Amino acid sequence: MSRATRPHLPMRPLWRCRGCGAPWPCQPARLALLVEYRADRTALLIYLSTLMAEAGAQLSQLNGSAVAEDLTERFLTWARAR
Repeated sequence: MSRATRPHLPMRPLWRCRGCGAPWPCQPARLALLVEYRADRTALLIYLSTLMAEAGAQLSQLNGSAVAEDLTERFLTWARAR
């Protein structure tokens, strides 16, 4: 019997991965996003920027603050074209 894998999607408002519990986007989510947006890196960055803004607002409500540099690294830096 094989165990069904859970998708690596964000659990809002905590912004942890539903599949592995790591801060989202986790490594499997990043890989899936890179594959999905392989033909349009600009669209990926726009999508991630939108999610980063949402995460920043939700995390600041939960924690009292969200560090912009941390969110930029977490959501955008890894996705830039190399």
